Amino acid sequence: MSLPFSSVLLAAGHSIRMHRDKALLERDGVRMWQRQRDLLIQAGAADVFLSARADQTWAETADGFTAVVPDASPDSGPLGGIVAALERCTYDHLAVLAVDLPRMKPDWFKALMAEGAPGCGVVGRIGKFFEPLAAVYPRELLPLAQGALEQRELSLQKLLAAGVDEGLLRVREISADEVPLFANWNEPGGH
Repeated sequence: MSLPFSSVLLAAGHSIRMHRDKALLERDGVRMWQRQRDLLIQAGAADVFLSARADQTWAETADGFTAVVPDASPDSGPLGGIVAALERCTYDHLAVLAVDLPRMKPDWFKALMAEGAPGCGVVGRIGKFFEPLAAVYPRELLPLAQGALEQRELSLQKLLAAGVDEGLLRVREISADEVPLFANWNEPGGH
């Protein structure tokens, strides 16, 4: 499937263990928000939203984004950003990427888009656990995601299992070679 798709960079987390905003960390001399924005563009995203909090003043001047999108509900974890982006997304699919995955590559999203279909996204899984923060969601997942948010059921694992059960998501088993792509950067010196 080579259809155009929207994307969102999830950067609204509080970075509690890192003790500073992970979006502003640098890898190879490039801030993480810039690296991840460029990754989504290289993967083929037609537009890129930035999920950020109002107190993240750097987001006001961050260039290259279609729009800055506040979470649909405060303190709702990644689900709030995903719901807000699904509500705003221009195309039928939304690629979601967390700001703290410094080893992620554009080819991952290209592979997911190739495996997707109209009305059906793709999420990777390692063993029994989905990798929801580098996945492609169909807009049709929005009612399920909104319902989970309204119920304050913030577990993305449960939401994605429901999406798979309803035929809205396909599962892509993550190979041993791909596992390092999902190592997140949560503590100083951990990239």
